[in-house]
Amino acid sequence: MARFSRSDFTLERFRRQLANVDALPQLCVLGLVSGTITGALMVIFRLLLSAGALLYMPDGDSEAFESLSPWVRAGLPFIAVSLIGILLYRQRTTARKLGVGHVIERLTYHQGRFPLRNWLNQWWVGVVAVLGGLSAGREGPAIHLGAAASSGLGERMRLPNNSLRVLVACGTAAAISASFNTPIAGVIFAMEVVMMEYTLMSFMPVILASMMGALVAQLVYGNQPAFHIPDVALGSLMNLPWVVMLGLVIGLLAGGFIHLSRLQRVQQWPLWGRLGGVAFITGVAAFWFPEVQGIGYDSVAAALNNELTVQVLLALMAVKLVVTALTVAGGVPIGIIGPVLVVGAASGALSGLFGGWIWEAKAADPGVYAMLGMAAMMGAVLQAPLAALMALLELTHTPGIMLPGMLAVVVACLTSRQLTGCEGFFISSVRYGLHPLQQPLMQALSRVSVPAVMERHLVRTPRMISPDQARRLLETNPVWLVIERSRDDKPALGLKAAELARWMIEHDNSPTADAVTQNELIDLLEIPGQRLEMAPIALQATLSEAFLALQDNSLGALYVVHGYRPKQRRISGIITRGAIERYYHYSDPRDSDSANKESSA
Repeated sequence: MARFSRSDFTLERFRRQLANVDALPQLCVLGLVSGTITGALMVIFRLLLSAGALLYMPDGDSEAFESLSPWVRAGLPFIAVSLIGILLYRQRTTARKLGVGHVIERLTYHQGRFPLRNWLNQWWVGVVAVLGGLSAGREGPAIHLGAAASSGLGERMRLPNNSLRVLVACGTAAAISASFNTPIAGVIFAMEVVMMEYTLMSFMPVILASMMGALVAQLVYGNQPAFHIPDVALGSLMNLPWVVMLGLVIGLLAGGFIHLSRLQRVQQWPLWGRLGGVAFITGVAAFWFPEVQGIGYDSVAAALNNELTVQVLLALMAVKLVVTALTVAGGVPIGIIGPVLVVGAASGALSGLFGGWIWEAKAADPGVYAMLGMAAMMGAVLQAPLAALMALLELTHTPGIMLPGMLAVVVACLTSRQLTGCEGFFISSVRYGLHPLQQPLMQALSRVSVPAVMERHLVRTPRMISPDQARRLLETNPVWLVIERSRDDKPALGLKAAELARWMIEHDNSPTADAVTQNELIDLLEIPGQRLEMAPIALQATLSEAFLALQDNSLGALYVVHGYRPKQRRISGIITRGAIERYYHYSDPRDSDSANKESSA
């Protein structure tokens, strides 16, 4: 029976285990903790929305804009953008980045580390945007809050950066799961939209986090689905050509939405012109069609149950799409997933009504097309077909909708990408072209931290040493000598210990060379051998960070700095290009077996 000591459960050992690619049990523990924390934060965020709605919304319902007078609901967007303009845009530019795009940016370029100020801003901006009558969802703020809180947990524990990436995915999945009561869709969304990869080491902790997020939310709000769906089915397969047409229309709408939200002409306006324009267009639309305000889940439920007029459906399809896109283009940080679902549901319901007028005998219920429109629009805008299908299944609890849903989602995604030239909304918002998270090599290197491959056998030494000092250094059998320089502006140098040992042997045993005297100092910069210029890298860094740092041709290696206070820092290891290449280069074990047989023969 295995015996455990207290040293097996220390935080330092936990960090070392997380640095490796096979730290699955440790990551699962983090997933459980992250899901619990994120689920609690999502409950608090939803309670804040409910508390704010109690101040002026009828019955405290944050979606009841239709019950307000036209002038009140038209004036709310001006109050919302004024608060955002005064309180948010007076801060520095980096503090204004919020939402899912910010999460992907921090994961891509900052190893999943989030600024605290942005996280605090997200709380009140998310509440103000939704309760202020803007066309905004709560999912973007929820994902930012959950991902940043989970990553912050890892930062507080000083965990390696490869585990921070998984924590970001855990927080994202738990946020989606707790917001919609859709644990599977939360997992797929985190992997497909945020992480942009599918790996076993990420899947299992993310699944646990999503489960815990949903569990915490269910303890407060119950286990009811987000929407109550009537018992409907596609019926005749003659509807499938009409489903294809729906996918084409949704794909064009999704492409138009992305292009409109990236409109350079709007983004070049002065700040108050952009914010004023957002308030004006939202206020005018709300005066006539209050359904375009807020998240719009009440409108989705009504569309699924055929309770909306054609006029309202047209407004939700066209006006809400334009208002939401121009709000994004105007620089107001809002969540777009909720409004996208509303636009898709309205578009699908209109398609179903039109199909019923053309061929009443075979046409399916408009509610079926509303469900398909939701999934198709979400998949096309995000370029995340699997996440859209899982959301469709969990939101509707209708397994029979999956077959036509697959067709509609694929057609919409292809149309948006090929005919309108749009990538996923959040990929476009970070960088055009191939996104760094989509590069297989960088994905593989990001899963491991430098302690997993660094060389730990090293000694630090000054440049000038005596022969006795050299022998004492070599007694510990180091692989590397780290030569410290006289000034901080000079880079540290790495020298293989074997080079010093060879030089010592040659001068001690050579009959033609004078032996090194005890008083003579050895200059480690003068003895034969290759010296590598080195730069520091943090112990928490991933191999992808080390790989990018070593792209500088002047650097031959990196020394790994351990410690969190300047006077207590020490060098824990050295990592070279060769060590990184040995990690990701595949060697067929059969080659080594055949080589061994040949040598033995």
